[in-house]
Amino acid sequence: MPISERRRRAAAGAGDRASAILDIDLDAIVENWQRLRACLAPGVECAAVVKADAYGLGAAAVARALAAAGCTLFFVATLDEGLALRRLLPQVRIAVLNGLMPGLAAVFARARLMPVLNDLGQIEAWGGFARRRGGAPAMLHIDTGMARLGLPPDELDRLATAPERLAGFPLAAILSHLACAGAAADPMNARQRQSFRAALARLPRAPASLAASSGIFLGPDYHFDLARPGAALYGVNPQPESPQPMRQVVRLKGRILQTRDIDRGETVGYGASHRMDRPGRVATIAVGYADGWLRSGSQRGTVGVAGTRAPVIGRISMDLLTLDVTGIAPALTPPGGFVDLLDDEYGVDAAAAAAHTIGYEILTALGQRALRLYRGGAG
Repeated sequence: MPISERRRRAAAGAGDRASAILDIDLDAIVENWQRLRACLAPGVECAAVVKADAYGLGAAAVARALAAAGCTLFFVATLDEGLALRRLLPQVRIAVLNGLMPGLAAVFARARLMPVLNDLGQIEAWGGFARRRGGAPAMLHIDTGMARLGLPPDELDRLATAPERLAGFPLAAILSHLACAGAAADPMNARQRQSFRAALARLPRAPASLAASSGIFLGPDYHFDLARPGAALYGVNPQPESPQPMRQVVRLKGRILQTRDIDRGETVGYGASHRMDRPGRVATIAVGYADGWLRSGSQRGTVGVAGTRAPVIGRISMDLLTLDVTGIAPALTPPGGFVDLLDDEYGVDAAAAAAHTIGYEILTALGQRALRLYRGGAG
């Protein structure tokens, strides 16, 4: 039997066993990257952030697809993420946002990973290593208002008065991160841009990067030389107050385990948190918070059932959630059938609103129990 046929049959068998199926559209991710790149001012490079396993969708498949489409610079959060990506993609540039941990400079260098240097101690350690080794590129992070990572103002002052600290290694980029880019009218965006420009004027010349996903939509003044989109690649709306410009990337199906009739006054789920106000019908779905369907979405949001939106009732538990399917023909909700938790109509932002969170958390919470099917790209 040909290998391709064996794989097709294996996938079909896995689908028969799966309690949930997560469909990931690699072509949509590539198209989103291309849309974001087209939004940038001429000459601005568009990187891709694939940290947290490409926001939970699988960095191996996602990065391969983006590299095949022409992306040559990737950002990850941790050294281990960088090492895994380097094994997959030998030729691309990879930057590690969390920076240089003590004693690990040689590991970065062997894997040709660029640390994003976040404080003077990291600059000193990398500079000393790079001068002994003969030069190895790194990036520099300036804090302009997040008070998270990056050189705070006092360390920037010390660096600006002693720029020789940066001698011995190529400075691949200077970056900062916007705190309020998802709200275009927030005055903090302009304040951070001004602070960033002021910092750049005091440092050796290097490519500059301020915009991540949302910052791209603030306009050319925020683009500088390099943009580094993340969540927008995966279908999260980068400007929540505006229409969604990105393609939907993920679709999640959950299997129906059981349906039952229930009388008026009966309760559903832990804590008896939902009480039926009329006779009805309940479907139990094999998806819970262990699968990333957050407990905070209990009794909120809807699920697609046979072309109808059915409300979530009762508490979402570890492995299960319950839906009110009253009025939907029993033949359309058979045990073993599937419902649509995420689809083109109800995407990650809608699910996030129901769970009082953001699309980033929905994506990264999606567990490993769902059968993952990749469409398009290099997956």
